[in-house]
Amino acid sequence: MAGGGGISRREWAGAAAVAWWAPGMGVAAEPLARTLLLTGRVAEEDAPPPIALRAGPVTAVFEPGIAFLRYIKYGEHEILRGLYAAVRDQVWGTVAPRVSNVVAESRADSFRLTFDVDNVDGGIDFGWRGTITGDARGTIRFEFNGRARNTFLKNRIGFAVLHPIKECAGRACTIEKAGGQKEAGTFPDAIAPHQPFLDMAAISHEVAPGVTAEVRFEGDLFEMEDHRNWTDCNYKTYCTPLARPFPVEVQRGQEVKQAVTIKLLGATAPARGGRRELTIEASQAKAVKLPAIGLGWAADQPPFSAAEAARLRVLRPAHLRVELDLSKPGWEKILAEASRHAPVEAALFVSDANAEAELRSLAAKAPSARVARWLLFSGKWAAAARQHLRHAPLVTGTNEYFTELNRDRPQPGLLDGMCYSVNPQVHAFDNRSLVENLEGQAHTVRSALHFPGGKPVHVTPVTLRPRFNPQAKGAPEPVVTGRLPSRIDTRQMSLFGAAWTLGSIKYLTESGAASVTYFQTHGWAGVMETAAGPPMPELFRSIPGAVFPLYHVLADVAEFAGGTVQPVDSTDPLLACALALEAGGRRRLLLANLSGQPEIVTLNGSWIGPRARVSSLDEHNVEEAMRRPERFRARAKAAVEAGDDGQYRLAMLPYSVMRLDSR
Repeated sequence: MAGGGGISRREWAGAAAVAWWAPGMGVAAEPLARTLLLTGRVAEEDAPPPIALRAGPVTAVFEPGIAFLRYIKYGEHEILRGLYAAVRDQVWGTVAPRVSNVVAESRADSFRLTFDVDNVDGGIDFGWRGTITGDARGTIRFEFNGRARNTFLKNRIGFAVLHPIKECAGRACTIEKAGGQKEAGTFPDAIAPHQPFLDMAAISHEVAPGVTAEVRFEGDLFEMEDHRNWTDCNYKTYCTPLARPFPVEVQRGQEVKQAVTIKLLGATAPARGGRRELTIEASQAKAVKLPAIGLGWAADQPPFSAAEAARLRVLRPAHLRVELDLSKPGWEKILAEASRHAPVEAALFVSDANAEAELRSLAAKAPSARVARWLLFSGKWAAAARQHLRHAPLVTGTNEYFTELNRDRPQPGLLDGMCYSVNPQVHAFDNRSLVENLEGQAHTVRSALHFPGGKPVHVTPVTLRPRFNPQAKGAPEPVVTGRLPSRIDTRQMSLFGAAWTLGSIKYLTESGAASVTYFQTHGWAGVMETAAGPPMPELFRSIPGAVFPLYHVLADVAEFAGGTVQPVDSTDPLLACALALEAGGRRRLLLANLSGQPEIVTLNGSWIGPRARVSSLDEHNVEEAMRRPERFRARAKAAVEAGDDGQYRLAMLPYSVMRLDSR
């Protein structure tokens, strides 16, 4: 099971003997709650543990807290990444499920699960009963029986089936249409801009030699989209074709019934699976250049204090992204202030009526500012921008997601690069999904680099939450008492946020991004908190004047600016990943535990060498690292040596980040 523990005390003690903490790193007299340090939450919700399931030769994991069936496997071969049902409102917002009455009946080779789900938010009130069964032949069936308890608007209600990328990309499949006819198809390799398959009643593909998996859909018409357009690392087959009008009114009392059945054909014996040793080692791939890494400029936050400015300099940002609405007053001040600290990546917004004059005014006033690049989100004005803005590269693309760039590709002759933004929560919001979606970031860069012209790719910005809802443009976000703004995520200030950031840098760097912009400089969407603290301290319990754990990840990477990155492989990238940095004869390896459990990681020492200096950012020292980052970073690092076999065995606490420097 991805994310599982399974570590004995003897294993932990043996690995912990490879000292990964620096001596003298104590914790505060009144330490913050452990859950706050790990995930930014005051306390973990009452989330019951995952339930391991077996249906003959097939295994799966059910998460009762969110009614999510994950990792449906035949041995080590993943059939489906996930299967769940969702209620989407009239602006594609997902109504969170409240799960109750879970009853699990498991036998050696079969199971039956039943549960109730309430999707209630705003004007939506929908309830459904879920039933999942698995038999000894390897057949799993998920039934959805729901009823609307009031009248509301919806864009979609029902199943989403997630097909894994690694096992499916570029592979042949067979599509059965609603009328019964069958067609041969291929899962897309590069990210498909539009639906690869429509009008689906079933899809089948070979999961192992001689073994075929068939997934059959009932209760609605289904079609597939390439979820990597939004960095979800899967293909999603969903109900209700997008060609149909939406939103649609659901009447009180209206019923929705659907089912998905997964069946194995040709499996004669249980496939052997199980957890392998978690190992990380440098790959044989060629090293790549570390991209220019910058930050978003937090124009809505108070001006920098002297301490904040000093901490920003430690991060050595290659650029600061500023958003300039040239049709409104005040952009000159934003441009001038940000460019005092670093070159700016200027995201330009112009009015259709006056764009030419606005660009001309910018050109007249910009030479006094340091500009790394211009970002323009309308190809309509690319020629005018090229004419007026000559002293920095012109990058065009989208302020939204890769899917917009993929569907409306810019003309390469007028630009110096392409851009789009990234966040892992367009469709799913739990920790495991955010980790799964890290690899999807790499797929967007690789696909964009194959666009005509092969222009550099600039990912800007990367955030944990969507900055706005593209489906609700112009509509102000409603203020809900007791709820954070939708763009704010408490994981920003947590160890999870640090581990996730390291994973993001790894995948975007190894895939060839030219530059990446992360988060903001300061404030609750940034890398450090302001001296005044957050606007809603009862919900976002950050430490005023402190840095967030992800600050240290960015600082560790910044010390290798201009260097190279050696791609690194993990036997389970959903549990742990690593970033290998080299510059000026120095080597550094950053490791992240991406799970909420302690993990033993075996590291092949051939790249970092047989001796290293090592430190860890974890639940025992992270509060000090936040409150006193300068002292934390100045501490001496412990000396360690690889074993006789050239391997390091490292004990990593949940969501910890470990640093090894070659000696």
